[in-house]
Amino acid sequence: MLNQQQLIKEISATIGKTKVVELSRILKKEQFSLYNLIDITFNPDPHIAFRAAWILENIFLTKPESYVNEMEYLISRFKEIDNPSCMRHYTKIVMHITDIKAPETIKQKLQTINLEPVIEQLFDWMINPKIKVAVKVFAGRALFNLKDLRPWIAEELAGQLQYLMRDGSAGIQSRGKKILKRL
Repeated sequence: MLNQQQLIKEISATIGKTKVVELSRILKKEQFSLYNLIDITFNPDPHIAFRAAWILENIFLTKPESYVNEMEYLISRFKEIDNPSCMRHYTKIVMHITDIKAPETIKQKLQTINLEPVIEQLFDWMINPKIKVAVKVFAGRALFNLKDLRPWIAEELAGQLQYLMRDGSAGIQSRGKKILKRL
């Protein structure tokens, strides 16, 4: 049975996709606390934090409805993320849990959680020129998914996407056009 310190030791060295999948399977089987895994994503060592976030994404997205009770904690920590590699994994999780295809239990839980800090953070990451393209793309899609939550999101998102697309990368251009078309 892995504890928090043992997991940190396991991910202290470079790991690949195979190891992430294996550790994810082990942690799910052992019912490793998602709270502890989320805490590890804030480890001061950016490599450990990144690997923990990668595992978190793997675990969470395989069956998100299993972690409905941990969602509030995950969301509550969102504004604290400052590791660029962790941002990618967290925005991908938020993008999926806010999607129209998300399990009904997830949708119901999201209605009970204050998502304002997440919305604010997603917009902040979209406008920050230092944030990686993948984070911006996932943030844009998550905001699109949240557009019905607050009427102003769609308008603000459209403006941000148009601004980013002026001289944005191919990834921003492609995703931006898709989202704008659907808005």
